[in-house]
Amino acid sequence: MSTLPQTVRQTRERLTALVRSIDPSAASFVETRRGGPASVVVVGETNRGKSSLVNALLASPGLSPVDAEVATAAYLVFRHGEQFAARACYAGSMSPVPFERAELVNWVSAAHELPAGMLPPRYVEVEAPIPLLERLSVVDTPGVGGLESVHGELAAEAAASATALLFVVDASAPFTRGELEFLRTVGERVETVVFALTKVDQFRGWRTVLEADQALLAEHAPRFAGAVFHPVSSRMFELAAKAPNPDAAAMLRERSGVGELQAALQELVVGRAAMLGEANSLRALATVLDELVARAEADRRALSSGEEEAEALRARRDELNSQRRSSTRSWQVKLRGEVQRARVEGSHEVSRQMRDVQTWFRTAIDAADRDQLAGLPQQVDAALQVVSGRISAGLAQRLQRVADAALADLFAPDELAVIRGQFARGATPPVVLRPPDKRAPTAEDKLLVFMGVTGGLGAGRLAALPLAGLGVAALNPIVLPVTIVLGLGAGWWMARTRKHAADKQHLKQWLSDAIADARSTVDQLVAEQLIEAEQALSLALDDALGKRVDAIEAELREVDKALRMEAGERSKALAAATRQVTELRAGRAKVDDLLSRIRALRDRV
Repeated sequence: MSTLPQTVRQTRERLTALVRSIDPSAASFVETRRGGPASVVVVGETNRGKSSLVNALLASPGLSPVDAEVATAAYLVFRHGEQFAARACYAGSMSPVPFERAELVNWVSAAHELPAGMLPPRYVEVEAPIPLLERLSVVDTPGVGGLESVHGELAAEAAASATALLFVVDASAPFTRGELEFLRTVGERVETVVFALTKVDQFRGWRTVLEADQALLAEHAPRFAGAVFHPVSSRMFELAAKAPNPDAAAMLRERSGVGELQAALQELVVGRAAMLGEANSLRALATVLDELVARAEADRRALSSGEEEAEALRARRDELNSQRRSSTRSWQVKLRGEVQRARVEGSHEVSRQMRDVQTWFRTAIDAADRDQLAGLPQQVDAALQVVSGRISAGLAQRLQRVADAALADLFAPDELAVIRGQFARGATPPVVLRPPDKRAPTAEDKLLVFMGVTGGLGAGRLAALPLAGLGVAALNPIVLPVTIVLGLGAGWWMARTRKHAADKQHLKQWLSDAIADARSTVDQLVAEQLIEAEQALSLALDDALGKRVDAIEAELREVDKALRMEAGERSKALAAATRQVTELRAGRAKVDDLLSRIRALRDRV
């Protein structure tokens, strides 16, 4: 009995061969829609051992930096390559920037300085000759700010396009509220989630934590109730490389649990990627089969209806030509009105999203300590990238609805099957933020430091008074430096407190400027894209009208040819066309059935 993957593959091959016999170019379109390689997106709260686990999975200690005090909003994407290579990648038209392996931490940690003149990357791509990467790519997402911050949203959006999500928790305590909320939210967007429980060698009670985690999932994220957890120890896996003999190394690797997790990922993820690739091919087949059915039905009508079909085609041709020549072009007027509506809705959405970002980060600035304050600009960058992506996706959906409405007004359902799929959307340019300027020291800062020095001298004299009664000089060379340091410490503390408050105010001002710059950029991008979209849609619809008129002319020629056929020849051709329609319709129904079964299998995992 065939398994679903075998059935899908056999059906796809058989239907592609059928399509190739009718239209070779359509078969090529199907064959290019097989999908990309398997990918795993690794997410988790900060300090869960996420990067250490990535290094263990890749058997490459230190590859993903684990000492980054504050991560940026950049992903780390690990792919296979014949030799090590790294590049900082940007959205839009900005070219990648290659760099040496030793510089990796500078590109992915806010605790290190970027090279002079460089902007923070959207993601960093690393190629390495690692066996696991031959089968799947691994994406290490930033963990700073927790899964309740914008990084959680970034992780969810990254995971939605991946084959699987590797969710990392540790054995120190059960799920946090933020982790459960993230899982509840991501449940409808991610197909496959694999759980890893790290640091099991450091916490003897990890089994109790594991049971608590499973109970919490059942209560708060029932989609993942009964999910398998993989207990792992990255530290034990690293120690295996330093073991005194091969037996000890093998024992440590086995006890680390990393090998079992690697095997589970390969079995689940690589197999799932193949199935998703087949699903992409099936969806492409559905589009092609709809077109071929419409064309085959037209051929059958030409063979069966004769002059009656010819009259109907001539009337349709004249109607469409009239639509193209009309000075008013009602479809263009409607198209322009719908685009204007999309512009107004897009402007409101930009305003709302930017306002939400500013409100959230002003609150975050008020609550931030010094270390958190240092990482907020990177989080602002990440948030604005998310907003830009949302607005772009929303705009694309609106334009698709506009195109669908215009198509539905112009073409009959069978004509739509041939026309649909002609519209393509390009990538959205990125929102590039300038980093906040360093705040220059103010006169108040300098005054506070001076007060610290003079206060230190005063404190030195006071501290020396008891010693003077014992005959010790009031300001001897030993006491003076100590008391100056004490005084400077008090002044430094005062200056630091005031500076922290001033830094918050400075960052709020930068935030306002950054949001204003970003909003202006996004507004401009939306306006430009809508202008281009209106022109592209207008030209595409006019082109579609022209192509449909040409197709009708071709159908008329086929009708004329059919009318000149002998009765027996026409009957034979009609039977062949009927068989082709039946075969194409049966294939289309089989595609729908297989896609439904694939979706059902996905929902069960």
